[in-house]
Amino acid sequence: MRIFTKKLPHPDLPAEEKAQLLQNSEYQERMVESTFLYLTLDLPTAPLYKDEKEQLIIPQVPLFSILAKFNGSTEKEYKTYKENFLKRFQLTRLPPYLIFCIKRFTKNNFFVEKNPTIVNFPITNVDLREYLSEEVQAAHAHTTYDLIANIVHDGKPSEGSYRIHVLHHVSVPSSGGLGGRGTPRVTPFPPGSWQGTGKWYELQDLQVTDILPQMITLSEAYIQIWKRREEDETNQQGA
Repeated sequence: MRIFTKKLPHPDLPAEEKAQLLQNSEYQERMVESTFLYLTLDLPTAPLYKDEKEQLIIPQVPLFSILAKFNGSTEKEYKTYKENFLKRFQLTRLPPYLIFCIKRFTKNNFFVEKNPTIVNFPITNVDLREYLSEEVQAAHAHTTYDLIANIVHDGKPSEGSYRIHVLHHVSVPSSGGLGGRGTPRVTPFPPGSWQGTGKWYELQDLQVTDILPQMITLSEAYIQIWKRREEDETNQQGA
């Protein structure tokens, strides 16, 4: 991942002084390459006011809107006690699995707040090619991901509980061929024994129940795991 950072002058400074500071090298944009374990997706600020029925409005946001953070052009301001920065991010590699952490919890000086915004996301066919830098797009033949796990937080930050949605994944058997040092590739299970059902299940404590994929998208998703679709799986999905 490429991280672009630009220091900002203090907002209370006069305009002329700001312009002078922006000419210094300290305030020029810098880029660093960094690895990542997961991608943090920022939610828009939740509304503070109630509607005409005196109920809090629960906003909704598309997944692709919060993924725009990694398109290489979207800038966001980050504040510390002393300095402010503008940052933008761009992906340079798409791993076989991606973990999204949707930032629902924020901590201030007094307590932890939870953002109840619902993220609208598809279960399959999430193409992330546009978030790659142009020079590395050609090196990625497969950029489409399918959801395989979804962790949900219900309730208040201090009193809530967790539910997990898991896909009983339909594995695609290897196409055969040779393994290391030219030896035949051997599968550890007999044909057909590793095939999943393709169904979704909800786990909470010791309870396991079936769940429709449409119901997963209505939950307050917190952490998601996505699997990159390979060529064999693409052909199977299109068959």
